[in-house]
Amino acid sequence: MPGAHPFDPGLLAATTDERMVRWWWTNRPTAPIILATGGQAPCAVSLPALPAAHALTALDRMGMRLGPVVASPARWAILVKPYSMEQLGELLYAKDFVPGSLRFHGEGGYIALPPSQTGQGTISWQCPPLPGSASPWVPDVEAVVDAVVEALTRTGVSAPEF
Repeated sequence: MPGAHPFDPGLLAATTDERMVRWWWTNRPTAPIILATGGQAPCAVSLPALPAAHALTALDRMGMRLGPVVASPARWAILVKPYSMEQLGELLYAKDFVPGSLRFHGEGGYIALPPSQTGQGTISWQCPPLPGSASPWVPDVEAVVDAVVEALTRTGVSAPEF
């Protein structure tokens, strides 16, 4: 999708070096902000926007604490603590049902962050990080997957396969 991917292959140039970031913003002022997921960085669980809106409402009613949620016009991504593929595999294997439209952004993946522009439109915060938090709190992937699957099942909202 145009704009929702790194300019450089494989995130090889990823850095937090202020001089490099300044150079990028000078030479590519419309470049998207990309979060490389996994490792020490948060991961994400995403689902289509309409079911995500219903799921977040249900999660709020259940009293579930969520961290930042990134919204594009087509999909919303709930940031979660880093997880391994083994951990994710065990979690999904233990489930009777997991909507095929859930996507998992772990090690080696990335998501676009606000205020990026992509081919689908503007990326925004549905639930922004708390002001002044350099490292926002994020929930475990197990809690999010359990709650999202439960919320989608209880509300009868289907998550289409796209």
